[in-house]
Amino acid sequence: MKVNAVGKISNEADRAYLAGLIDGDGAIMATIEKHSEKKFGFRVRVEIKITQKEANVLQFLRGKLGIGRVTANRTTYDWIIRDQSEVRTVLNFISPYSLAKQKQIKLAIQILNMVIQTKADLIRMARLADALSRFNVRSKNRRKNYASMI
Repeated sequence: MKVNAVGKISNEADRAYLAGLIDGDGAIMATIEKHSEKKFGFRVRVEIKITQKEANVLQFLRGKLGIGRVTANRTTYDWIIRDQSEVRTVLNFISPYSLAKQKQIKLAIQILNMVIQTKADLIRMARLADALSRFNVRSKNRRKNYASMI
């Protein structure tokens, strides 16, 4: 799985494999964080995370694609992609192959494509982030209401 000079994953099998990993062991998340340099004091970030018990598959993906980072937890490893252009690229590449996360992919791409020019835009984006967080089982008990933070 290589990303070529124009940022494309090299073939359909690689895209389908990555889509399957994200469908099964991954999460597509959006967060809103306070950020003093932003016009309205917040920034929105979409990230992709795949969790595995062993690091080898994640290290392989990281090495082949050259994006994201692999981190160790107590009993698992995560491959996390936070760079917004890389997240957008991965989502666009896996979209045709994803079976379980089509709604999340569409919401995440919608968030990534939004431009915040007014506070109302930021609130709309926060509501989309709230909608995206509802799909993530692990975040249900600790889910934030991003729209109310603003």
